[in-house]
Amino acid sequence: MKNKLFPAILLCTFLFTSCTGEKSMNKVIDESLAFSARQYTLMAEALNNKPDLLPRTIDESGTLVTSNSGWWTSGFFPGSLWYLYEYSKDDKFKDAAIQMTSRIENEKNNTGTHDLGFMLYCSFGNGFRLTGDQNYKDVMLTGARSLSTRFRPNIGCIQSWGSRKGWQCPVIIDNMMNLEFLMWAFKQTGDSSFYKIAVTHSDTTIKNHFRPDFSTWHVVSYDTIRGKVEAKQTAQGAADGSAWSRGQSWGLYGYTVMYRETGLQRYLDQAEHIADYLINHPNLPEDKIPYWDYNAPGIPDAKKDASASAIMASALIELSGYAGKEKGIQYLNVAEKQLRSLSSPAYLAKEGENGNFILKHSVGSLPAKSEVDVPLTYADYYYIEALLRYKKLLK
Repeated sequence: MKNKLFPAILLCTFLFTSCTGEKSMNKVIDESLAFSARQYTLMAEALNNKPDLLPRTIDESGTLVTSNSGWWTSGFFPGSLWYLYEYSKDDKFKDAAIQMTSRIENEKNNTGTHDLGFMLYCSFGNGFRLTGDQNYKDVMLTGARSLSTRFRPNIGCIQSWGSRKGWQCPVIIDNMMNLEFLMWAFKQTGDSSFYKIAVTHSDTTIKNHFRPDFSTWHVVSYDTIRGKVEAKQTAQGAADGSAWSRGQSWGLYGYTVMYRETGLQRYLDQAEHIADYLINHPNLPEDKIPYWDYNAPGIPDAKKDASASAIMASALIELSGYAGKEKGIQYLNVAEKQLRSLSSPAYLAKEGENGNFILKHSVGSLPAKSEVDVPLTYADYYYIEALLRYKKLLK
């Protein structure tokens, strides 16, 4: 799915930038990536003598909070290091990425989570892409088979969490993000079961997760016997019927990837519907950094979520190349505004502060009062990814 519209899109963007006198995107991106490299050099040094630990966030005192490999965000820091190695060609990032990636290998046999794409594909996947290390490939294929065990054929989805009161088989929109991992495994092995699981999950999610306006529920739970929907609710949003911001971004990113990987028009249509809903939402702030929920109480004083914006920006940059010219320009302009906002002092940390994370002001789960208005490792990952994606357009 090669993007043939970028020259026209970027010409419009260049002309707009020239007229407004803003800093060029080339300069914004180069400065932001250079800062990210310096900040994550400090992070890697801080973790060098803490075997098996990976960064997660900071606590109220500003102290680094870490996790072991089993936490769902474990793959993002190694993945960011691989991205910084790709950007800088500096072997210190490669060495650090190898070290941090190795801390997650045992998760390849984990059949108790749907998050193996986050954990393994972001880390080992980027490592394999950049080095061709066959051990990385073997780890990922084992992990893809582990993830496949969570597919429920009578439902048509990969089960996210374990059963609990009112939820026999909960499936969350986040799960769309792990399908790229299965599509990679299909292309590596030719095993069509990976493809069928990814496509079936995507199709079932279109059918049951999305509302008429193309916002998404967070959790859809299924009856394990009949395979029918039993509940549509939220765990991290403001209300069952609200549009939890990061969940909307997961959906946008997931269907953009599924179009790239399959070429199926229905996935491009879905991605564009989601994008149009988000960029035209009346509660999307001027700086294009969403509130933690598009229907959050207290807007405009509600917390912002930089992670939702970083994921959305990265997805919009890719989607801009698949959409028609008019929409492509619109999508890229929103992504540019998001990257400019995230790269401003309002969201970008000061060097050596913020627990050595890059971005400030993300929200993990406000209803659970967990990780509210703090840095998050996945916000940094998708921010770096978005910067690199935009940088490639400027070459």
